[in-house]
Amino acid sequence: MKKVVIIGDSGHAKVVSDVVNSNDNMNVFAKLDDKYLEVFVEDDLIKGPISHLKELMNLESSLGVIMGIGANAVRKKIVEELNLDSKAYVSAIHSSAIVSPSVDIGIGTVVMPGAIVNADTMLGEHSIVNSGSVVEHDCVIADYGHVSPLAAITGGVNIGEGTHIGAGASVIPLMEIGQWSIVGAGAVVVSDIGDKLTVVGAPARIVKREGL
Repeated sequence: MKKVVIIGDSGHAKVVSDVVNSNDNMNVFAKLDDKYLEVFVEDDLIKGPISHLKELMNLESSLGVIMGIGANAVRKKIVEELNLDSKAYVSAIHSSAIVSPSVDIGIGTVVMPGAIVNADTMLGEHSIVNSGSVVEHDCVIADYGHVSPLAAITGGVNIGEGTHIGAGASVIPLMEIGQWSIVGAGAVVVSDIGDKLTVVGAPARIVKREGL
């Protein structure tokens, strides 16, 4: 049984915890968040500041680490600050998700309950495919991407690093979406989108040029 440390202890981390615990071969061992000033045990979980991770890993070198932080830029910042060996990270797929065996899943990535990821798609490192979303065949979700609940990414779509696809948004086939952009909830993407843009509406239109 793989013991897993979740970095973060807020709403998103609760769902990540459920995802981890839905697997027979791993369970949550600790949750670390800088809102905590000291180390304590609650509900059989170790809790404390993120700086406690080093001590935990010294005690149990086989621990797995996964991010429980929904904000893409914050998630990347903490991963870079931790500077862990890539082998320290685990990915987690909820037992109710449907993921093709041909999907390439990066380290630290989470696939939430009811999500579907189809053939020959690539999920980058520390990315999130949230509850009930669909990522169709031959897509690329780059590192630190986030596909929100009930979003639909159709075939052959490329989504750049750090980009957030809002709840219920849809993207038609073969679109290219740049890095660190935001596709608003319910938006319909029918043309390519560049870097660091925020788009909303159906069809999606640019409303901001700074992204996240």
